[in-house]
Amino acid sequence: MKLPSMLARGRGPLLEFIPEPDAELLARTIAAMANSAGGTIALGIDSSGQAQPDTLEWAEATYTRALRQFSPPLEADQMPLWQTEEVPGGMVVLIVVRPAARNVLLNGRELLIRTGSANVARHTEPTPAPPVTLEAEEERELAGATLDDFDEELLTEYERLRQQRGARGSTATRAELLRDAGAVTADNRPTVAGMLLFGRVPEQFLPQSGLLILRFRGKSLREAASSGERYQRRIEIGGPAARQIERAWEVLHEETQRSPQVDGLVRREETDYPPEAVREAVVNAVCHRDYGVRGQRIEIRLFDDRMEIMSPGGLPGHITLDNILDEHYSRNPRLVRGLYYWGYIEELGQGIDIIYDAMQRSHRTAPEMRDSGRNFTLTLYNAVDDLEAEYGEELNPRQIAVLKYLRANERITNADFRRLAPEVSAETLRLDLRDLVGKGFLLRVGDKRGTYYVNK
Repeated sequence: MKLPSMLARGRGPLLEFIPEPDAELLARTIAAMANSAGGTIALGIDSSGQAQPDTLEWAEATYTRALRQFSPPLEADQMPLWQTEEVPGGMVVLIVVRPAARNVLLNGRELLIRTGSANVARHTEPTPAPPVTLEAEEERELAGATLDDFDEELLTEYERLRQQRGARGSTATRAELLRDAGAVTADNRPTVAGMLLFGRVPEQFLPQSGLLILRFRGKSLREAASSGERYQRRIEIGGPAARQIERAWEVLHEETQRSPQVDGLVRREETDYPPEAVREAVVNAVCHRDYGVRGQRIEIRLFDDRMEIMSPGGLPGHITLDNILDEHYSRNPRLVRGLYYWGYIEELGQGIDIIYDAMQRSHRTAPEMRDSGRNFTLTLYNAVDDLEAEYGEELNPRQIAVLKYLRANERITNADFRRLAPEVSAETLRLDLRDLVGKGFLLRVGDKRGTYYVNK
């Protein structure tokens, strides 16, 4: 629907105008419309048709802040569409909201509906209890499942690979092997861990256990929506954990492979991301997601500049973003051990370290991690860091950080450098700067307290 006819119709159940930045109102209106019949939200224009000249300067940031208020986060099929339309006086952004197939909540508990031109609280959902974690969840008996639901081919394959890994008890009977793997209870009933490792169709008992890969056009969901398509490709992957990893790796390798490069007589295959980092990211997600969280699968989103791997459940146990590289804790020890015997894990507890090392060796930006408490998201960027590539052998990471800082700033002081590397002594930082001057990268200006450094 075009703006003139929208303006003639005015505010109502299917239409709202937000002329100025207001992330809270936008979030509440998206939620109310999604829980009702859908609708359109016009940003940067009021109901009289008066447009704002600077809408595009604030619309995306406001939209992003609004989306952060949804808990659980909106899934790909719930994301509003983004359109722009030029009008006298400026540009208008149209947020097109589709009716949701399931309730959309704000802050994990507030349910809104659209009544007339108002967003009305229908009722407040109780704050959800903390999700059941796999410390208990993987041992849980699956109601209705029997040993016939295990795949004989998978069990035979596991026995063979387990022996190759030198596991103790390599002559164990099938029943002993299942108990050792935590795949069955004391009375031989399949457990969650057993179904994830050996199930023919795990989704029959664990519908949330699958994986979803989405390829978007552009660098944001807004760009993808503005192109008129929600995504370019959507791949659902199910089955036991080992097969999920295999299939996800195949799809991601296909999606991220570049055209082969010929260097002399040598033909080189190149990918957008280090294969080792992608493989470990997939294994990490399958191993460490919280299977006690209902209604959410692992979701991998591919944009032009990055890959986002979102795992249901926050960081486990005592692990935080601050100690994740130094501490190790397994939410699913039985699943992890099973995949180790399968050969998908080389060193227990080293997944994040391997990802970081692979990204660094390929001169890419360090991975980003976010923990919302309900989801853990790992982001890999595909851009090669030219400074890392050119000077990574000659300079240490702190010195490269100085050169990056000077790309965005005219000068750097000792105090600036200390903020970049607070864990390093002042004397070490002073020597780093002196070395950069000696190697011809920087010029030192001033003396004593007034000293600063600029690019040479």
